[in-house]
Amino acid sequence: MEVYSAENIRNIVLLGHGGVGKTTIAEQMAFISKGTTRLGRVADKNTISDFDPEETKRGFSINTSVLPIEWSSSFIKHKINVMDTPGYFDFAGEVDEALRVASGAVIVVSAKAGVQVGTELAWEKAEKAGLPRMIFVNGMDEDEADLVKVLEELQEKFGKAIAPFQVPFKEDGKFAGFVNVPKMEGRRFSGNRVEECPVPEDMQEEIEPVRQMILEAVASTDDDLMERFFNDEEFTQEEILTALRVGIMAGDIVPVLCGSAANGMGIGVLMSSICSYFPNPVLAQPTNPAQDLNGNAIEVPCQPAGNISLLVFKTSVDPYLGKISYFKVMSGTLRKDTTLMNINKEVETKVSRVYVMRGKEQIEVPELRAGDIGALSKLTVTTTGDTLCSKGFNVKYEGVEFAPSLLCMAIQPKNKGDEDKVSSSLAKIMEEDPTVRTEVDSELKQQLIYGVGDQHLDVIVNKLKNKFKVEVDLSKPKVSYRETINGKAEVRGKYKKQSGGHGQYGDVLMVFEPSGDLSTPYVFEEKIFGGSVPKNYFPAVEKGIQESVKSGVLAGYPMVGVKATLIDGSYHPVDSSEMAFKMATSMAFKDGIPKAKPVILEPIVAVHILVDEAYMGDIMSDMTKRRGRVLGMEPQGGKQMIDAEVPMAEMFSYPTDLRSMTQGRGSYTMEFVRYEEASHEVMEKIIAESQAAQA
Repeated sequence: MEVYSAENIRNIVLLGHGGVGKTTIAEQMAFISKGTTRLGRVADKNTISDFDPEETKRGFSINTSVLPIEWSSSFIKHKINVMDTPGYFDFAGEVDEALRVASGAVIVVSAKAGVQVGTELAWEKAEKAGLPRMIFVNGMDEDEADLVKVLEELQEKFGKAIAPFQVPFKEDGKFAGFVNVPKMEGRRFSGNRVEECPVPEDMQEEIEPVRQMILEAVASTDDDLMERFFNDEEFTQEEILTALRVGIMAGDIVPVLCGSAANGMGIGVLMSSICSYFPNPVLAQPTNPAQDLNGNAIEVPCQPAGNISLLVFKTSVDPYLGKISYFKVMSGTLRKDTTLMNINKEVETKVSRVYVMRGKEQIEVPELRAGDIGALSKLTVTTTGDTLCSKGFNVKYEGVEFAPSLLCMAIQPKNKGDEDKVSSSLAKIMEEDPTVRTEVDSELKQQLIYGVGDQHLDVIVNKLKNKFKVEVDLSKPKVSYRETINGKAEVRGKYKKQSGGHGQYGDVLMVFEPSGDLSTPYVFEEKIFGGSVPKNYFPAVEKGIQESVKSGVLAGYPMVGVKATLIDGSYHPVDSSEMAFKMATSMAFKDGIPKAKPVILEPIVAVHILVDEAYMGDIMSDMTKRRGRVLGMEPQGGKQMIDAEVPMAEMFSYPTDLRSMTQGRGSYTMEFVRYEEASHEVMEKIIAESQAAQA
């Protein structure tokens, strides 16, 4: 593969709903550009883009793959770094990685299904990333394809920025070509190429409103053009194309192209349009915002000369190839045998070879210049989001921002003794997928795993089994309940034991009552008069309380908010000991707490749910079913933010349920706020579960 300068590079990301044909488009791009001699098909499980065993088994993308495409447009050879992303919501982290280094987004839409949830989310993500967009309506050769309906939906959803560049026509009832509206030229498909043809005479009425839409979009890019538009003056072809390019790069114009990826129709036109209308990396971002080692903001020019800096935006772990770090060259020119410094890890690393990746194929290249995308292998400490720089050039780029993973399950090995193997395997998976996280709950003796959704966790379980040869079970996590008391009890605890020689004697009179502070397990006080219990035994009494509150009397959960006051007791000058007083205190605790109206507390979380207004009724009804309280609502960015408080025990399945209720349009965050007394019915259920677990 040739070496390209930034002006001839396009970094684009394919976005869209699952199943609309993104991978097929990427395969056709590689095939038509002669990057591969064999056309891969998703149905045949032989695509170069979906190469992971889980992807070939399931028939859809799980990971973002990078395909470098070489394509000549306007007699200039370009390199298009195509990033094919998953369309299913559970793998949105892969999309976030690609968006971090892309300078243009192609949103793929089904000619039959039209605008779907994934289309809306793709638009939102591209808009948030500030990327120019292009829409490719795929499947135009299918019987139920309806471009007019799709365009109406696009304009209704995304506004006047939508600008159809093509009007398709049929021959013998089949999709055969299109009219290039900006150029007013006909194009007929010949295999996967196009050839010029006359504009069909009977299409003028159909073309004219689209032409007017294009001219209005052109006029909106410049005041002078707008004045000429209102004066009905003609624009030159060069003025139209220049204005369109300016409008597209600014995001004010979103061209709509159409074709059929299955048959290669329109893919060459799509690649030429990417080269013509999308910005190169320097034009998209002449300088890269970064920080120096003191945290001060600096700008690093995206140019091939000078210091090297790379941003690692993705990591993959292959059982045969090892660890592969995907990066974008932010500045300088990277060549083999270069020494770089990992700024995040403060570790020096030697680059032996430089690659570009075509799916899983490593293609060695002599160098990569600023703006290009490549890969390095065997960088043991480097992870996604790290910055690699020339020695002495200490800059750090912002990494990849991922939405928090909120679906939580308990994970345990099927076979005893595999705990270490599970932990080490999960560590490798987390290197590859930063949206996975784990934690160990030492209190409840369970390991927790967090993912984006059910499908995400299912893929992880299968990867553990097939890639790392360890099997695990997932189950609903236990909840960290607490116990406390609402009443007051005065009890005596006496420990007396005689077995030859010195005996054991401890006697305490304790008062147990609420402390009013649920953030601490207990408060200990003593109100002894007359020395009935010597001061040197006070620490032993407190030790007895300290150990007793670790396990409550109802279901064995830790106790909080207990005030224990030592008011009286007695001792033996010979037989009393610290152990005896500790034992006496424990006896008083076990006898007194049941008399002090013990209750179970459950953790309450604050939930902030962002949804379209149409789903508010369902969301609030669902919150009620979960024993939650809606605290308020406020509009936010065209949607509604619902604030609620809900018991944590009711939220484990919420990521999946919210997606189902909102068709994937809803999102939420949550955080722990406090413990709250559980209802009598809930307490009975918790106690029954505890007793069953101990049986």
